[in-house]
Amino acid sequence: MSQPTDKPLKSEIERLIDLDRMGNRGAALDIVASDVERAALAKRFGFLDLPAFSARVTLDLKPGRQVVVEGRLRGKVVQACILSLDPVTQELDDAFRIVFQQDMAEERDPESGEALLSAHTDAPEPLAGNMLDVGEIVAEQLLLAADPYPRQPGVKLEDVLPKPRSSGGPARNEQRRHPFAGLAVLRDKPRRGR
Repeated sequence: MSQPTDKPLKSEIERLIDLDRMGNRGAALDIVASDVERAALAKRFGFLDLPAFSARVTLDLKPGRQVVVEGRLRGKVVQACILSLDPVTQELDDAFRIVFQQDMAEERDPESGEALLSAHTDAPEPLAGNMLDVGEIVAEQLLLAADPYPRQPGVKLEDVLPKPRSSGGPARNEQRRHPFAGLAVLRDKPRRGR
């Protein structure tokens, strides 16, 4: 069981926005990940490579201390095929929208202490304080946009499973020997001294 830490981990592609300084007009941010940031994100998410990754993000302040983050990310992800483990490249072009509510208490399960998720897709996310890491938001959207089960075109499960042996095994009309047949012989063997 992992222990919560007091100090939050720094994102690989950190882009902090001070909401108090943003003003009523909102903000727009172009994020182009550097080579180092892409390598760190690829390592974090288990990608073989992340040759390209960028995002265009806008932030708007709404009444009731809500922050709407909308954006579009683009990139290229290389992952291992789930069947053959060969590299599979996926082009990404994905839009996202997230609403944050400042000073909203996060609901937690009273028994486990785990954060509860809302079933409503438009439910706001809690935001403590006035700082928002747009880079981390974009990084999380990258993971959501990437195929969780990448598969090389044309590869089937039968292609990667071991082939059955044609010789040395029992013929189709022969009965297969049960793995515990040897124990049955010992059970039926007469014992000495009884």
